[in-house]
Amino acid sequence: MTTAVHTLASGSSGNALVLSCGDVHLLVDAGISCRRIETGLRTLGLGLADLSAVLITHTHTDHVSGLRTLLRRTGISVYASGGAGRALTCSLPEVRGRLEILEECRPVSLGQVAVTAFSTCHDAPGACGFRFDTPDGGVGVLTDTGYVTEEAADVLPGVSLAVLEANHDVETLCSGPYPYYLKRRILGDEGHLSNEDAARFAVTLAEQGAEEIVLAHLSRENNTPAMARNAVEAALSAAGLSPALSVAPRDAVGQAHVVREASPCRG
Repeated sequence: MTTAVHTLASGSSGNALVLSCGDVHLLVDAGISCRRIETGLRTLGLGLADLSAVLITHTHTDHVSGLRTLLRRTGISVYASGGAGRALTCSLPEVRGRLEILEECRPVSLGQVAVTAFSTCHDAPGACGFRFDTPDGGVGVLTDTGYVTEEAADVLPGVSLAVLEANHDVETLCSGPYPYYLKRRILGDEGHLSNEDAARFAVTLAEQGAEEIVLAHLSRENNTPAMARNAVEAALSAAGLSPALSVAPRDAVGQAHVVREASPCRG
């Protein structure tokens, strides 16, 4: 059995990824149109009917814009935290009867995949990230958080693959055209991880055995793939670490990230 992760889109304009493990195919977020989700799945040899469940990190548009149509076209179950689930129920009547609430830091089995939700710090109700434990190793998804929460720091070490937010370069954001209130939001505790934040946590994850790190949710205006990669690569190199490192494309299906067992802890 091979476990693989593909990002379908990753950025401020829309987010979705697929984790496949045997016949289990989990969609994390539906922040692009259902048509784009279906097209992305088709490139992976899958269809909407192959999806086992959709897991929602939070209810901002760039994570749920395609969910209504997805629910109308499939009988798929939706997994979310209590706070996000309540918000979804208010805004999407289609979710009623199909919502499964994930309790923080309590694993739930979806076939051969154990899913653990953990709190993030973002300006949306019940925002969370996920850890997926599979027969091939662990996968972590951490985006849309102003800082690495204690829950994330407790749950994610030991994963072999991490999808990690590197949203902005601080200097580029501060000197750029965004209005002050928006800069303050992004830089705040309920905003987004900077390249430097991502670099620090990437070192922690690699020290705990992560073999691959995928940088995600890059801002189009306040970052570039090169800036994000260079910042994280420099921190890893300074720590004597060299996991595979890549940047998820914003508007296209990403490469296959195959999950392999984590290395023994370093240091």
